[in-house]
Amino acid sequence: MLELNKNTFEEEVLKAEGYVLVDFGGPTCEPCKALLPHIEEFSKKYGDKIKFAKLDTSKARRLCISQKILGLPVVAIYKDGKKIEELVKEEATPENVEAMIQKYI
Repeated sequence: MLELNKNTFEEEVLKAEGYVLVDFGGPTCEPCKALLPHIEEFSKKYGDKIKFAKLDTSKARRLCISQKILGLPVVAIYKDGKKIEELVKEEATPENVEAMIQKYI
């Protein structure tokens, strides 16, 4: 799973071709920490079909605002650089994330 920062986000997500799943989370976000092992598991399971990445929002606040990330956790799918779907806060469950991934593979 690719670890993004404010300097690599544009290249790895906004300029990427195909699908990219981005897990927006932070070190103090308990739901984010609980979800991360599931996202890492999905990256092993589906990583050959979708690029998986994570971003520590505490180190990229302006970037998160520009992507309209206003609450955590957020799991978003981008296609060819455009955000096409996201799961926010309570919606970001392992089951919902996997269902969202399966729509795009």
